Amino acid sequence: MSRTALRICPLCEATCGLTLTVEGSRVTGARGDRDDVFSQGFICPKGASLGAADSDPDRLRTPLVRREGELHEATWEEAFDAVAAGLRPVVERYGPHAVGVVLGNPNVHTMAGALYPTVLLAGLRTHSLFTASTLDQIPKHVSSGLLYGDANAIPVPDLDRTDHLLLIGANPLESNGSLCTAPDFPGKLKSLRARGGTLTVIDPRRTRTARLADRHVAVRPGTDALLLAAMADVLFEEDLVDLGDLTPHVQGVEEVAAAVRDFTPEAAAGACGVEADTIRTLARELAAAPTAAVYGRIGSCTVPHGTLASWLVDVLNVLTGNLDRPGGALFPLSATDRTPRPAGPGHGFALGRWHSRVSRHPEAKGELPISALAEEIDTATGEGSPIRAVIAVAANPVLSAPDGDRLDKALGSLDFMVSVDPYLNETSRHAHVLLPPPPPSQAPHFDFAFNTLAVRNQVRYTRAPVPLGPGRMAETEILARLVLAATGMHGADPEAVDAMVVDQTLARAVTEANSPVHGRDPRELAGLLTGDSGPERRLDMMLRLGPYGDGFGTRSDGLSLERLLAHPHGIDLGPLRSRLPRPLKTVSGKVELLPQPIADDLPRLKQALGERADGLVLVGRRHLRSNNSWLHNVPALTGGSNRCTLHIHPEDADRLGLVDGEPVRVKGAGGAVTAPVEVTDGIRRGVVSLPHGWGHDRPGTRMSHAALDPGVNVNQLLDGSLLDPLSGNAVLNGVPVELAPLHTPG
Repeated sequence: MSRTALRICPLCEATCGLTLTVEGSRVTGARGDRDDVFSQGFICPKGASLGAADSDPDRLRTPLVRREGELHEATWEEAFDAVAAGLRPVVERYGPHAVGVVLGNPNVHTMAGALYPTVLLAGLRTHSLFTASTLDQIPKHVSSGLLYGDANAIPVPDLDRTDHLLLIGANPLESNGSLCTAPDFPGKLKSLRARGGTLTVIDPRRTRTARLADRHVAVRPGTDALLLAAMADVLFEEDLVDLGDLTPHVQGVEEVAAAVRDFTPEAAAGACGVEADTIRTLARELAAAPTAAVYGRIGSCTVPHGTLASWLVDVLNVLTGNLDRPGGALFPLSATDRTPRPAGPGHGFALGRWHSRVSRHPEAKGELPISALAEEIDTATGEGSPIRAVIAVAANPVLSAPDGDRLDKALGSLDFMVSVDPYLNETSRHAHVLLPPPPPSQAPHFDFAFNTLAVRNQVRYTRAPVPLGPGRMAETEILARLVLAATGMHGADPEAVDAMVVDQTLARAVTEANSPVHGRDPRELAGLLTGDSGPERRLDMMLRLGPYGDGFGTRSDGLSLERLLAHPHGIDLGPLRSRLPRPLKTVSGKVELLPQPIADDLPRLKQALGERADGLVLVGRRHLRSNNSWLHNVPALTGGSNRCTLHIHPEDADRLGLVDGEPVRVKGAGGAVTAPVEVTDGIRRGVVSLPHGWGHDRPGTRMSHAALDPGVNVNQLLDGSLLDPLSGNAVLNGVPVELAPLHTPG
């Protein structure tokens, strides 16, 4: 007997609502939820394949514990006993920083990944935090922190109302959007054009998104910041700067004018590979549009000047008066954000509060560069102890970080490693204890992170469509028990972790003057919380304390878990609105348009004006049916155009004697890989492209379908030495490579 159940899709940032068909305990189908207040029925191939991903036979169902060098199935009690026995001696002997915590991208797609890692880090008191952010978006966090005083205050393009959208380094028709949560991003771009708006795409590849655009500019990889700085210079030189209503909220405009004066279109054109007249046209069109938004993503972040490029995206939005206005780029207001504080100066944002042990990389947003993880493990020199234990949660850095071979060996040398992962993959195969979470159908879902980046304010929650299977443990309980085992409280009730967070949060809330529960009894408030579990009680608390909350009874129309459960398709909270100056936490209380760390890094960008790429440079790419290294074990999402091939322009292929379909050896600073050639005019001359997330050929894994067509690890071409110095983000795009044909025998 089949039934239907609702579930928010956890497989990408679009967060689409799904209607699942469930037979017994198995998901047999998935379609878009037409009544979902946000996605309104949209679904992509990943969401449609949720059932296949959910029931993958290679998903681990019981914990694994290493005994005499081999991983064996174990009970949950045995597994957590082993975690406590393995981690605590490392902390006690070497100190908390000898424990590295590695968080992968899937953490932001689960409730557990949002609620517990911060508690784990606070309990461990380790500075050795490494996440997928430093392979992706941390330049945007750093630039936002410097501009607005809050690293999580990221404005998003108002897709439904803008007249002009300029995308740089973004391909949302393949990614479904990133740092911009928007179900049916393709439909929104088509609607933009249908209402007479303009779409401009800046990308070295003619992606699916670029083919949809009114204008495609094939910039040379890695020069995004130069192009954007030149556009800013045009705005000043041609008197096109108009802040409008932003004027009282911004300081440093004249300083920016002076800072970009040397970045003329003529000066930047040679390095960017974009004609000066085109740069001027881009700036003029942006300034002339009734409303406009500039949006940059991973292609503009994972380059040598990623933070400067991210900063310049917002500078252009400010200079044209499009920041914080409808149709421009606005700050979302999530239902679980903290109660908005009164406008005024804040503490600001600081970089480099501590540094990595070996190369002295500064922390950013509490994180160290994941490119430095291997040397922090395998290098004895430096102040303090090397990392001797690793806690990896939903992370596969052997494939996602530069020089996976070195990291692979380093992980194998650890005293202890625990991995929370559904698969025995390229990274988790090194674990001494492997804790597998249940499949998505057996977990509730709330988007804590992505609602702060959504193009429309809304709130949705879905409980687990399928009960936990026999022998399974909820991911929230796994992480709560991990917190206890890692912090010397092994054996305590895991619900104590949630109770502690509730008590601490409410105790703080009642002392804050702007809180809706100021002056009340925190014990009374805790007694009012509802929910079937500790995580649900925490969600109820966050909703009730949040900007739309009921304030624990002080607002009759406010949000609570009970009200949200009564609206299974979600609650629409309206379009994005102008919010300045409230989001600002800078010391001045204003948008600080030229922060000192940015000013100090601009001379490095100026040097790039004279640089020219003599040989080939590499960029990455992704496919709609893929998400990093997660989904290559799902047959429905592989094959066809989702292949690990080297894209190269026909003229470059002819010059190097490369033939479509034949193997080619690709060599970089970190090593070499061999991949099939795919000749295409959809890529700029002088640029080649390999997709990210492949390389499933290491022994000791259990990903049988992925191993049939393993592809190659593009990040093995990198040695990890190239970083954006402000953010610590790895340089993954625009890196030099050499090609050599490998002719197969006839």
